[in-house]
Amino acid sequence: MRILVSGGAGSGKSALAEACAAGLGEERLYVATMRPFGEEGAARVARHRQRREGLRFDTLECYTGLDSLRPEKRYDVILLECLGNLTANEMFDASPAPKERTVRRVLAGVAQLSRLGAHLVVVTNEVFAGAEHYDGGTADYLAALGEIGRRLAGDFEVAVRAVCGLPLVLKGEALWESVC
Repeated sequence: MRILVSGGAGSGKSALAEACAAGLGEERLYVATMRPFGEEGAARVARHRQRREGLRFDTLECYTGLDSLRPEKRYDVILLECLGNLTANEMFDASPAPKERTVRRVLAGVAQLSRLGAHLVVVTNEVFAGAEHYDGGTADYLAALGEIGRRLAGDFEVAVRAVCGLPLVLKGEALWESVC
């Protein structure tokens, strides 16, 4: 089963995804995509690691190139945290990529993760929720992330939006309720 969990900053999407993933199987892989820049980034990573303590996730940091990821074993469930960071990394890292290539790379990486585990839980950010207008690279990034989210929501069996830490099931309610 593939589950997409979206939400705004501080919505509880990560905790919701982690709790769901923990109930899907014993062998769990957490794929972290955030590069921890500075003290604030390091503190955020530490908070996420602390919250996952006791949930028995193996953690693998992978900032780009998910399509070539080859873990040492097969997992019952893989949790990808998060598409926003992955998309930014693919678009703006050492070899910047245009929007279309970024979308292809990220979707290929998610497809690879789907092949590596029985279940896949993907966390993403809400975009275009506000009335802001952006230009250039920021607009391309938001458009890429929005397109990736729409395509995954269409393909995945379950799509959930986190609101104040609570799940608002947009697709696959019976499946969500049976496993999470």
